[in-house]
Amino acid sequence: QVQLVESGGGVVQAGGSLRLSCAASGRTFNIYPMGWFRQAPGREREFVAGIGGSTYYADSVKGRFTISRDNAKNTVYLQMNRLKPEDTAVYYCAVDMRPFTTVVRTAPEAYEYWGQGTQVTVSS
Repeated sequence: QVQLVESGGGVVQAGGSLRLSCAASGRTFNIYPMGWFRQAPGREREFVAGIGGSTYYADSVKGRFTISRDNAKNTVYLQMNRLKPEDTAVYYCAVDMRPFTTVVRTAPEAYEYWGQGTQVTVSS
């Protein structure tokens, strides 16, 4: 049974940092692309960052956020620096389990399994 569990969210002032973690279980995930998404109230879920054969970022977070993975721990991280109030959202991790590909996709529909989400609130 595939399970993704996010942690590391919280409340931080603008300009601060947070590191989100996504612990995966039920399978070995290091061969699959994984992504971070976020959803603010009243808005659609949007792609933030992904990691497969390479990393890929939304323009809004490029240069501030870094995605990484520790295959030994089956965990993906999202380091978020220079946070802004507009980064406030629930953050989700997800895994794309298409076989034989490492290409990161940005559409939420491409990802089969999702975590429960972790709230990030950035105060001004």
